[in-house]
Amino acid sequence: MSAAPEQVLVELGERSYPIHIGPGLLDRAGELIKPKMRGGRALVVTDANVAPLYLDRVQKSLAEAGVTTMHTVVPAGEQTKDFKHLEALLDAMLEARAERGAMIVALGGGVIGDLTGFAASILLRGVDFVQIPTTLLSQVDSSVGGKTGINTRQGKNLIGTFYQPRLVLADTSVLDTLPRRQVLAGYAEVLKYGVIDDEPFFAWLEENGAKVVDGDMEARRHAVATSCRAKARIVGADEREGGVRALLNLGHTFGHALEAETGFSEEMLHGEAVALGMVMALRLSARLGLAPVADAERLERHLRVVGLPVALPKPRLWAVDRLIGHMAGDKKVKDGKVTFVMAKGIGKSFLTREVAEAELVSMLAEMAAGR
Repeated sequence: MSAAPEQVLVELGERSYPIHIGPGLLDRAGELIKPKMRGGRALVVTDANVAPLYLDRVQKSLAEAGVTTMHTVVPAGEQTKDFKHLEALLDAMLEARAERGAMIVALGGGVIGDLTGFAASILLRGVDFVQIPTTLLSQVDSSVGGKTGINTRQGKNLIGTFYQPRLVLADTSVLDTLPRRQVLAGYAEVLKYGVIDDEPFFAWLEENGAKVVDGDMEARRHAVATSCRAKARIVGADEREGGVRALLNLGHTFGHALEAETGFSEEMLHGEAVALGMVMALRLSARLGLAPVADAERLERHLRVVGLPVALPKPRLWAVDRLIGHMAGDKKVKDGKVTFVMAKGIGKSFLTREVAEAELVSMLAEMAAGR
């Protein structure tokens, strides 16, 4: 069965926008972006890994739609999400004489989307931008919902804005060029939606997750579309994370601490950290008697099957006090208390700030010891 394109709407009143999902969308970029533009010029921002693969195709499509295009290429990697590269990108935009009617096009993974979206939100007090995510992780998570930002030495995404794109183009055929490790990192975010509040989707992934990872086009389209519908529903109900949207941080409070401890480096990808963070959240929930131990084991079993980590990597020595310190600096801390996404089971997540520190320390110590 071929994977036909699908459309999901993020409903935010006058700022609503579509997510187009399916194969071959890169070559329709001009056709789909042009109606969203207020002017005739577009600036494509991409990175050194993505540019050789897709920049020419996107620029050609825009040109065929009558759009004048420029581009800028930034270094690849999480380290690009910092003040230095933000300043360089803004300088490049100004040197290109970007006007308020220009369209900024973020072509790449989550780093490009976060950095470019943030730059667009503050350039000339806000110019339009669109997302063309090229990784599984960015297609199902970071390109949708309007979170933009950069990292600092104090933590991940602590500087940023809520700034919605005008359009998202998730071309599932570009996922074929991703290394398997990157696909698995994105799969962790897909699985997250099942753990949050959709046990039937989790069960579907137990049956079809290997197909998603291995490249089955229809399985990938279904996984991306289901994930985007879930996120669109939550963002439409709570755009600025005042309540239910915080559930999307399942695994992230722990995961961001792991990323900070590894210096936001290739040692641990974001999706790998989220997978481990979900393991920690379910283990802690089980320790506290909130969730069945069987559900924590079910999650870990599926992660093992697809090839995602369930134990902290060695030979690094993991210091529990340092991990807790990273969590204390999380942007979701309120009144000095860390917000945790916990679970009563698969598909039954909830928010709490009332977590017994002794149990948290004990769980982290077990993980640090490789148990």
